[in-house]
Amino acid sequence: MLKTVQIISSMIGIMLSIYGLMTHDYRLNFLMILFLGLFMLTLGINEFRREKIIWLVSSRGIYLFGLCVHSKLRIISLKS
Repeated sequence: MLKTVQIISSMIGIMLSIYGLMTHDYRLNFLMILFLGLFMLTLGINEFRREKIIWLVSSRGIYLFGLCVHSKLRIISLKS
């Protein structure tokens, strides 16, 4: 179950980033960051199960950073 969420979220994030690069339309960047952050969260959960603390902390840190950036981009896109 967690592996499928990881694969789906990474594929959606990559497809949104390719779309943004090809069309130069960056209005969907907040969704890309959200899905890549979800990918990092599932990666951190997998590393927690394997008891690898260093990768767990880095994955959760990247997820939190992505969540902060996502909220800032969402606020900016709503204003314009």
